[in-house]
Amino acid sequence: MSGGIVVTEKTEKKKFAAVGSSVDLPELEHGVLELWERERSFDALRTKNAGHPRFSFYDGPITANVEAMGIHHAWSRTYKDVYQRYQAMLGKDQRYQNGF
Repeated sequence: MSGGIVVTEKTEKKKFAAVGSSVDLPELEHGVLELWERERSFDALRTKNAGHPRFSFYDGPITANVEAMGIHHAWSRTYKDVYQRYQAMLGKDQRYQNGF
């Protein structure tokens, strides 16, 4: 027993490959995107959620006064994206069109 967890043969099986201490995150992201494209994951999600209660998200322009996006703009866009993905996980049918 280690830390309150009973280690058995079943729990020792590795579900994921080990990750090294130096990870190339852009390469990893491209690999995930290729997998999603190959498996047509987005199409499967759209098909699964089709006909379910709709969820729409209306978002205005990033900014009208600044030429470059600031970190606070990036954070808010990230939160909005995560919330929409959460709604998709709940089974909501979405348009997937941010903007106005």
